[in-house]
Amino acid sequence: MTRPASWSRLAAAAAVAAFPSLAFAQVVVADPWVRGTVEGQRATGAFMTLTPAADQKLVAAASPVAKIVEIHEMAMDGGVMKMRAVPKLDLPAGKATELKPGGYHVMLMALAKPLAAGETVPITLTFEDAAGKRQAVEIKAPVRPLTAPASTR
Repeated sequence: MTRPASWSRLAAAAAVAAFPSLAFAQVVVADPWVRGTVEGQRATGAFMTLTPAADQKLVAAASPVAKIVEIHEMAMDGGVMKMRAVPKLDLPAGKATELKPGGYHVMLMALAKPLAAGETVPITLTFEDAAGKRQAVEIKAPVRPLTAPASTR
């Protein structure tokens, strides 16, 4: 008996649902954007919301527009706001983690050229699951004007 192709897709989806460990947990990347720059500015931030289906870590980022790309956090230290690179960002299952100005973000440094509003910046995010398996996710983040508000929602 020959089954339709849709039956095979349905069977595969049912197998993944029954055995979730067979599927690598995905991370939903929502509303990515990059703050625009002015002539001579060599760094800017990329922002987005990350929601994983299972516990994940954001462990790396890369972009062809910057020689250096790091995961950063901004935090108060002795009454002074400081920014520093972090080796990873824990992403709890099912919880949205917002990368935003004044908090965690992806820092793009040693920019090849200024980034103007309306351009699109490709960014590769690398996630690691609890078993140490890594997955690279490529996103396209639109550049917003330097004076754009932190959120457009």
